[in-house]
Amino acid sequence: MKLYHTPISPNSRRVWIALLEKNLDFELVEIHLDGDHLQPDFIAMNHFHRIPVLVDDDFTVVESLAILDYLETKYPEPAMLPKEPKDLAVVRMVELLTVNELIPGVNPLSSEKMGWGTPQAQEIAKAKEKVDTVLKFFEGLLDDRPFFASNSVTFAECVAGTIVPLLPWVGVSLDGYPKIQAWCDCLLARPSWQQTQFTEADLAAFASRRQKFLAQAEAS
Repeated sequence: MKLYHTPISPNSRRVWIALLEKNLDFELVEIHLDGDHLQPDFIAMNHFHRIPVLVDDDFTVVESLAILDYLETKYPEPAMLPKEPKDLAVVRMVELLTVNELIPGVNPLSSEKMGWGTPQAQEIAKAKEKVDTVLKFFEGLLDDRPFFASNSVTFAECVAGTIVPLLPWVGVSLDGYPKIQAWCDCLLARPSWQQTQFTEADLAAFASRRQKFLAQAEAS
């Protein structure tokens, strides 16, 4: 099994963490988003030239949430989706709200750090409001169990847990969310999170390569 990924990508990292949590054997293939994703061999795997891509024997899966479902169905132990209807709904809500609401809210906040320009103050304020709305909802979903709707890690952690712990880095404090802070602390202590955590140097290298690629694309 091979995972084609970019280390700092939350979409890639959520699959990477799931593979580690499921104790599966896999090979990592790094794809640089300054041209690797446009090479014919990669486009043959994913016509949309996006990461991650999972290749398992002769089957190729694109889109991270589809990959997670594939892994859960083919490799059901340890289980990472609850069976109880309400718990399953909580996990799905966390997954989809992270993808559809939280990440779009974070993007303007990370723009300056990534070297992609400085958003207007109004845009930053609107983004923080969007993020806070999601965090308030997440805080309400957490109960006396250590993870969302479970006593063990689920895909809610794989998806939200690759974004939420990074929020202070983009200027969003978690001080008003004690359950979320405790949840983040629990995740960051796990080997799968530590093994997949990128550094400031990784981020700077990615931003530099990506900026050069985009500049060349605009000039051509």
